[in-house]
Amino acid sequence: MPADLAVIGLGHHGLPLAQAATAAGIDTIGYDTDPRPVAELAAGRSPVDGSLTVPEIRRMLAGGFRPTTNPAELGRVRTAVLCAPTSLGPDRTLDLTAVTDAARALAARLRPHTTVLLESPVPPGTTEGLLREVLESGSGLRAGRDFHLAYSPGRLDPGSRTHDYAGTPKVIGGLTPACTESAAAFYGRLTDKVVRARGPREAETVKLLETNFRHVNIALVNEMAVLCHELGVDLWDVIRCAETKPFGFQAFRPGPGVGGHGVPVDTVGAHRPLRLVELAGQVNERMPQYVVQRAATLLNEHGKSARGARILLLGITYKPDLPDRQGSPADEIARRLMDLGAAVSYHDPHVPDWRVRELPVPRADSLYEAAAHADLTVLLQHHRTYDLQGLSVKAQLLLDTRGATPAGAAHRL
Repeated sequence: MPADLAVIGLGHHGLPLAQAATAAGIDTIGYDTDPRPVAELAAGRSPVDGSLTVPEIRRMLAGGFRPTTNPAELGRVRTAVLCAPTSLGPDRTLDLTAVTDAARALAARLRPHTTVLLESPVPPGTTEGLLREVLESGSGLRAGRDFHLAYSPGRLDPGSRTHDYAGTPKVIGGLTPACTESAAAFYGRLTDKVVRARGPREAETVKLLETNFRHVNIALVNEMAVLCHELGVDLWDVIRCAETKPFGFQAFRPGPGVGGHGVPVDTVGAHRPLRLVELAGQVNERMPQYVVQRAATLLNEHGKSARGARILLLGITYKPDLPDRQGSPADEIARRLMDLGAAVSYHDPHVPDWRVRELPVPRADSLYEAAAHADLTVLLQHHRTYDLQGLSVKAQLLLDTRGATPAGAAHRL
């Protein structure tokens, strides 16, 4: 059965797009070579943590969304959006294997007049280079003449109540002006504002800039957190005051690490490295070690050793109020504490089971009882359900890595 849209890749990038398109009344199929997410979606369950809820998936299915592993379906759509995952390879450049595989599956069935869009994070030049080459060689069609080709960076804020899909402007850059307008016509059905970039390279570089901007600024406040602790300065009060400046400043806050699905890219192919991004990555990667160092020091100051200490970790996801643990620093922090001989347990209302080094980590059922029993409680993620005032009273010793507790109620990062 023909559809208007094929979303290729049913992960964190593709599912929100499929949801928005189905809600807008666009007949949508979701294609993935992995049968697991397709089976989960068909059963009304979300295949990835922190993405869509079960009711949202069921509304999509009721609205006509069809997940499939049948590549023949790709030859029956007017628009195809590639949302394949990319990650950093050993050389710290983005691995485009999944994007290439998705493009090959589409190319074998690509029809004239189809609009092909890429949303995966990729190095600048990928759309008009690698992607165009794979599509043209596999289909015998010419991009910009026989089919439209454009890039649009994915912009997602999982769990946000203010930045939904429709309210987030969509940047697009087409191979030709006609490609851009075709992409604009499609995204105009989903979002309130479409922003036209000069071309696909500019649109691809938007994603590079946005991701690196986040990581560089988090690295800055993470370094400030270490400095302010040494100086005896309340960094959170500094940030509170600084963000009253109406120009030239945007508030970021420190934490035990970064996490998330947007990976910082400090080198783009054979081009010059981005030294500031490289340094920011090093700063952020040191934060789990710094948290463990602070934990050991606090225990020592209270006459206890990390070896044998009972340490409770609160909130092990990368973002508050979501079950998504992608890139969460909790795993490394737990490993380092275990290496020091600590007995680690955890509490997280969104994560029923957690394994570190293939071993189950004990989960606390009663938060207050566990905090009272632990030698040290470490807040790694501030979920909305946590009563931090009450927790600070119950805990023997509390280290707050998020600056979320009332002033003076805990030791802050």
